[in-house]
Amino acid sequence: ADVSYYVPEGSALDREARLRGNSVYLPDMVIPMLPEALSNGLCSLKPDEIRGCLVADMTIDADGQKTSHRIYRGLMRSQARLTYDEVESVITTPDALPPAGLAPDLIQNLLSAWKCLDQARRHRGALELHLAEKKVQFDDQGKPIAISKRFQNTSQKIIEEMMILANVAAAETLEDKGRLCVYRAHEAPDPTRIDG
Repeated sequence: ADVSYYVPEGSALDREARLRGNSVYLPDMVIPMLPEALSNGLCSLKPDEIRGCLVADMTIDADGQKTSHRIYRGLMRSQARLTYDEVESVITTPDALPPAGLAPDLIQNLLSAWKCLDQARRHRGALELHLAEKKVQFDDQGKPIAISKRFQNTSQKIIEEMMILANVAAAETLEDKGRLCVYRAHEAPDPTRIDG
């Protein structure tokens, strides 16, 4: 979603968002960086509602290399809000039709693109972590009663890889225009702690 359309730079909303820095995700609630009317309303890509958005239009080849990209403002009407489990079911069940009347090839096309990107990532030797997401379960009084683990499935990996590629496209666009850009830089790992 194109949040900057609704939150002009320097506005009271922008100043408050800068103070908060980010949304805070707790086990049973979220404290949003922006008011809920924006974060869950106007800036949320809801099905069948036209929303302003930023588009990262990217082309990759069969080897998983980004060959071109273009970032621009647009309007979109989301067709459906899917869960990871719904998408995973389409991926893992032969002849399964996607929910919400989506085109049958849509998820399979995304899966094919991800496979190309995944192959390229493995070829470069990118770090791959298999960490479980932990979810706290609460009773009716809000008391924690259990912690369950869930490992990342293919549908989550697809979204993660597409988000990384979109971030690369955004950074390259900012660099090409000579604009400031924030990078996440990690120190080199301690050689004695690397399992070789």
